Amino acid sequence: MVSRVRGSNGTGVTFETADRRTSRPRPVAGANPGSVRCSPVRPVGHPGRSAYPGSAIDAGRAGTDHGHMEVIQPSHAVKRPSIAPLLSGTVIGTILIVCGIVMAYMALATPVLSSVLPSGRLNVGQAASGVIVWAIALVGPAAFVLLGANRLVRILAVLRQRVPRRSATLRALDALPDDVVVASGLTLSDGRAVSDLVLGAFGAAVLRELPPAQITRIRNGRWEIKGSRGWIALENPLDRAARDAERVRRWLGHDDADFVVKVYAAVVGTGWSITRTADCAVLKPDEVAAWVSALPPQRSLTEGRREQVLDLVREAAG
Repeated sequence: MVSRVRGSNGTGVTFETADRRTSRPRPVAGANPGSVRCSPVRPVGHPGRSAYPGSAIDAGRAGTDHGHMEVIQPSHAVKRPSIAPLLSGTVIGTILIVCGIVMAYMALATPVLSSVLPSGRLNVGQAASGVIVWAIALVGPAAFVLLGANRLVRILAVLRQRVPRRSATLRALDALPDDVVVASGLTLSDGRAVSDLVLGAFGAAVLRELPPAQITRIRNGRWEIKGSRGWIALENPLDRAARDAERVRRWLGHDDADFVVKVYAAVVGTGWSITRTADCAVLKPDEVAAWVSALPPQRSLTEGRREQVLDLVREAAG
């Protein structure tokens, strides 16, 4: 017989749930054996294994398979360059380098150059032609090699610009479970960009990278960064992250939404000894995953409301 226990969903209304020690979840058609569907998107792992501390179902310990975390990025951020220009530029650059090497070999290791140079008693025209031949033999190979190398370097630069860079913050978030979604490079409805945004049962968290400590200083409470023309004033990253979190909160709580999403803020960096504020935490890259996992779940953020938030973020990413 299945025993019944009383529980609460956080709204003051009690309900009865089956004792999971003697009952089994009802399988879902089309899902893997032993899995249940907890959202209209995908089947996830065994019940009681998701990281939802404090929920009606005992959360237990989060699973260790974190390789399927969703990352949302704008379409222009993941745009790949066309293969034809890259291939043709690579071929041309390679041909130029090979031609330069062949010319240098023929000029220095074969009798071709000596056969072209005039010999004997030279007049003014022959001397001038000899100087031109020597100039071509010495400058030509180097010019071909430099032109080819320059073309290849430009192609590599284009590839590095087109391929999205994974920041240290995003790499640290790889340790999070797959019920956490990361959005990077979003532009909100006010036209301003926001740093990395993490979405989960806790609500949302804005993560912003600190500038390098080697070229940044704080004098009389003002932040400054060293540029080519000296020290330049810099906006306080902690204040910026807190303002970004407030902008995200207003954006997610638009007029059509009947709920408010909790939004946290944190800055991430190494080599800093700064104190956190009431609105913004200060983290190292290896502390990000633990900090996000420790955020308390938002009871009012149901699965359906989370899907509304994710739909809004995906729409912003285009």
